[in-house]
Amino acid sequence: MKFTLSWLKDHLKTKATVEEISTKLSAIGLEVESVEDPAAKLGAFRVARIVEAKRHPNADKLQVVQVEVEKGQPLFEVVCGAPNARAGMISVFAPLGTYIPGSKITLEKKPVRGVVSNGMMCSAAELELAEDSEGILDLPAELAEQVGARYIDVAGLNDPVFEVKLTPNRPDCTGVRGIARDLAAAGLGTLKDEKTISGVEGSFDNPVAVKLDFANGTEDACPVFAARLVKGVSNGPSPEWLQNRLKAVGLRPINALVDVTNYISQDRGRPLHVYDADKLKGAVRARLGKGGETFQGLDGKEHTVDETMCVIADDSGPLGLGGIIGGEASGSTETTTNVLIESAYFDPLRTAATGRKTGLVTDARYRFERGVDPESVLPGLDLATQMILKLCGGKPSKATVAGRVPDTKRAIVFELARVEKLSGLSLPADEIKTILETLGCVLVGGGETLEVTPPSWRPDIHGSADLVEEVVRIAGIDRVPATALPRMSGVSRAVLTDKQKRARRARRLLAARGLVEAVTWSFLPKDQADAFGTGATLVELANPISVDLAVMRPSLLPGLLTAVERNRNRGFADVALFELGQAYRGDKPEDQYLAAAGVRAGTAGVSGGGRHWDSKAQAVSVFDAKADAAAVLAALGIDAGKAQVTRDAPAWYHPGRSGTLRLGPKTVLAHFGELHPRTLAGLDVEGPVVGFEVFLDALPPEKKKGRAKAPFAQSDLLPVRRDFAFVLDRGVNAGDVVRAALGADKALISGVSVFDVFEGGALAAEGKKSVAIEVTLQPTSETLTDKDIEAISQKVIADVKKATGGEIRS
Repeated sequence: MKFTLSWLKDHLKTKATVEEISTKLSAIGLEVESVEDPAAKLGAFRVARIVEAKRHPNADKLQVVQVEVEKGQPLFEVVCGAPNARAGMISVFAPLGTYIPGSKITLEKKPVRGVVSNGMMCSAAELELAEDSEGILDLPAELAEQVGARYIDVAGLNDPVFEVKLTPNRPDCTGVRGIARDLAAAGLGTLKDEKTISGVEGSFDNPVAVKLDFANGTEDACPVFAARLVKGVSNGPSPEWLQNRLKAVGLRPINALVDVTNYISQDRGRPLHVYDADKLKGAVRARLGKGGETFQGLDGKEHTVDETMCVIADDSGPLGLGGIIGGEASGSTETTTNVLIESAYFDPLRTAATGRKTGLVTDARYRFERGVDPESVLPGLDLATQMILKLCGGKPSKATVAGRVPDTKRAIVFELARVEKLSGLSLPADEIKTILETLGCVLVGGGETLEVTPPSWRPDIHGSADLVEEVVRIAGIDRVPATALPRMSGVSRAVLTDKQKRARRARRLLAARGLVEAVTWSFLPKDQADAFGTGATLVELANPISVDLAVMRPSLLPGLLTAVERNRNRGFADVALFELGQAYRGDKPEDQYLAAAGVRAGTAGVSGGGRHWDSKAQAVSVFDAKADAAAVLAALGIDAGKAQVTRDAPAWYHPGRSGTLRLGPKTVLAHFGELHPRTLAGLDVEGPVVGFEVFLDALPPEKKKGRAKAPFAQSDLLPVRRDFAFVLDRGVNAGDVVRAALGADKALISGVSVFDVFEGGALAAEGKKSVAIEVTLQPTSETLTDKDIEAISQKVIADVKKATGGEIRS
């Protein structure tokens, strides 16, 4: 929202400086983004008179002019290339050292074809007052008495421009008067009274019928539509003061009729529209669009309408989108003699939805989607009529109103003490009442409780908390006393939950193992989500940011895999990444889960990646992923060695090169393994890549450790190691053999490890394999005899046979 200082003073009686106004605006929540002072850019330019103009001796298209910049002082000799430069002409002069904004140069004393130019005669484009110009500025002859004066003072351009960033809940401040009202409430001046409007209600009926044509349930699209015909107008350029104000805030003057509507939109936050009445066919009606309808907009583009959009139409079809843009066919031009002025109220939600569908960003949409004051319909129509009659003449008809203004009045019971309860700011009752009344609220009652009715231009005030916010905002946040929090005695209790502590430990552990933490999107493209979930469990967004972010991620792996490929595309072949975050198996609260996932690609193993002179770099394998998963579980208090390893990893892992860690048949602790080539191809990721997922929500709670530590147990007897080789069916897991051997004697057997697997020869023909294990026996009280060792060995053989069907290999 832009406005000039003089424009603000049309509504606010104040002597405040530009700096004071800027500071106060930011203090009351209207953040000032910039203050542009034309004096800083154009202050050096002077009104000057060309006394003499002669052709340049060395150039046919240049002139050498003698310029009077200050009366009674020597003339300046200037080389000028403008075709309209002539003796006696009043124009604008820039002395040496001046920065020319339109040309982006600083004037220096240099010869031009042998003649030194002591300055420059300027065009409107060089002062950035126009997009282009054919010659230097040609000022009126009566300005000869102003020679030597600053051009910005003579032209009325010395008017600072404020740009304010508005929050979406402040539609009242989309007009200069709303900003002036806030400043007056903040004590920076007095709000001027509204000027009385008279003589705008004509003696004849409006010949253009105005109707509302909505089905039941859709009437709120446009509850009220008012219009007035002014016939016999003389359209043309608007006066200079109006053009200057529009230019100052970034609007392009078009013609007097259109400029009036743009001015009122900026001045009061009340968008209007004008139609060439002679181009209308039949009644003008507000209705919902029909599929397939199109119209040519004022932006020169064709727009398609659907059944959800509010349109203004006549018998020929749509004339424009209500609250957003008008149509070219019915627009006013310099030949317009009869004009229909429209002032209506459009539903903010429907206007915003229509704007998003069409992609149109206009000043009208900016205001209507925030909520224009519904009670400004008729005042806005009368103000536009008054300005058109003054600038263009004509005779007005009676106003035609279809529908009625929505009743937005709402009374709020407000306790004055609530200001201090919610904000800590203690204010006198009279100050609170004055602030609310200055903002336009109506107060009823006395004592400590009031009935407050917010004004129609404040749709954001709904309850007493909103009123407290308004009081504190205007009174000043800096007046709220700073109060220290109470200091707790003793040692503070832990503030992290067990889940948060586990998440922190998992992060530290994975980072210590050489993985780099990544943060990826929680949304995925549909095809990527399908590769890591099923259609029944995928959570699709109703209104996604884009097609590529349409589904909530069912796993953390897709984001990590695409991050791996992005790094590879930038020359980083060996990548190890992890992420800890939420994923989603459905749309219910219990379907959201917390996981720690990681991927390793190339040679990025635990010991590091890349080539080395000492040995050949090894590609990552399933055992790297398993080691990462086991390390995370160990850091979180779970012994991975006691977990069951199964082959039922999800389909996105490589079968035979992946696994699942379980506690019992239902509790899945983690998945790990090499990613399936089909999955990698779908994500356009080059393999091999291994990954793991640890489900923190599925982990059993940690056992609380007591303060007493168990005594250190260390045997002084040497361990005994025995090797066993079993012939098993090829489908038997080596892990089953290890678990069976460990259970043979839990007191003496301290460890079991696989050291050989053989599949070949005669065993291959029988569908068998040989698995060799080393069993470590650790005596604690006495040395084991041969008889003791033999007994334990037989127990190992018997237990393995019982669990796996394996026979000892001869």
